[in-house]
Amino acid sequence: MNHVILMGNLTRDPELKHLASGTPVCEFSIACNEKWKDKASGSMKEKVHYIDCVCFGRTAEVIEEYFSKGKKILVEGKLQYESWED
Repeated sequence: MNHVILMGNLTRDPELKHLASGTPVCEFSIACNEKWKDKASGSMKEKVHYIDCVCFGRTAEVIEEYFSKGKKILVEGKLQYESWED
């Protein structure tokens, strides 16, 4: 099963584009904070994960209309891993 739920803050304003078929596509990035207590030192640690997201259709239009940089968002969907070399 490939199902993820992420909550974080938008790192930039969502960008709405359209496919050749006219389908709306929205691209945005979120920052998810992870906090834990280090067992060795007892101090609190924090790490930020940056995740690129893409949505389609009416969802894309709603996100572009109502969300902006810094707003908290909850995303539910599937994970698709991509890598590339420069």
